[in-house]
Amino acid sequence: MDNLKNFKKIDSEKITMLVLCIVFLLFPLIASAYDVLNMSYFFSMVFLSMSLWLIWGLTGIFSFGQTAFFGVGAYAYAMISMNFNNNTMTIVALVGALVIAWILALLLGYFMFYGGVNDVFVGLITLCVTLVMATFLAQSAGSQWKIGSVLLGGDNGINNIPPLSIEIGSIQFSLVGTYQYYFIILVLIGFYLFLRKMQHGKMGYSFVAIRENRERSQLLGYNISLLQTLSFSFGGVLAAFSGVLYVTWGGYISPSAMGISAAALPVVLVAAAGRNNLSGVMIFTVLYYFLSQKLSVSGSEYALVILGFILIMVILIVPKGIVVTIFNALDRLFSSRRRRDANDTASDTKQAGTY
Repeated sequence: MDNLKNFKKIDSEKITMLVLCIVFLLFPLIASAYDVLNMSYFFSMVFLSMSLWLIWGLTGIFSFGQTAFFGVGAYAYAMISMNFNNNTMTIVALVGALVIAWILALLLGYFMFYGGVNDVFVGLITLCVTLVMATFLAQSAGSQWKIGSVLLGGDNGINNIPPLSIEIGSIQFSLVGTYQYYFIILVLIGFYLFLRKMQHGKMGYSFVAIRENRERSQLLGYNISLLQTLSFSFGGVLAAFSGVLYVTWGGYISPSAMGISAAALPVVLVAAAGRNNLSGVMIFTVLYYFLSQKLSVSGSEYALVILGFILIMVILIVPKGIVVTIFNALDRLFSSRRRRDANDTASDTKQAGTY
């Protein structure tokens, strides 16, 4: 009985994330430069899914606008870094892009939530903002559409965007290849730990309270509009950071990154993974982009159709999310084994005491 009392539930989510962190930190040592480059891209898109998890999964605000802030971050970084045309200013461009995206998200969130807009109407407004931005940038092909000396480029987008560069003393190096990979993975781990700590802190519980019952939370004294605005604006910063990482990875950005299909993809990924579980969202996002690339490389013209069918089936069969369902199944499996082992030990001890 003592063994049963001391029984502790095995958390498969924590074990999985720990193993994945170790694997991905060692990944460049065993993988080719091409694979490392691809993984950098996959991880950069995880921040976009994380932003929607914070807004929708944690706070209950359904948004189609994450790719809008993704594009704002990408275009703002491109404009600032290319106008300065100085590698030492790329960090300034990064900070500037995040500040611009934060201000825009803060203003949009303020007018929506302090104006009493909620639920499906937030999704419609953010979708309209995304489509307006994508449409405007797509028609900005003329020479008159420029900021400083940098042309917006219309549907062709902007090319030759410089990567991030860091200067330590007299040493300056660009974050490309393995350097970029480790920069992204370390920042990703840092954000993951921060968001998990926040989720289980006072702020996180406040967000969850709003998600579960907005009216009751307001009666209990929560400033609903302020908390929603804070969550929405911080989600915008995460999405913008994803956009910056994307353009520093590929050196290119176009309005298609904010199109309707791009705007819908984070919603589908978060829903299919399990929108309440941050670990599941991150794992499923990497898995999706990995499978998407493999299908595209194979030359299958039905790649997107296959992936779309899989995602639809996942949402219909496991509405809680496929990764969350797997975590729960593993927890039940390990828990039943631990209980059985504990019962066997208790039984053996009892029998030994009778002799």
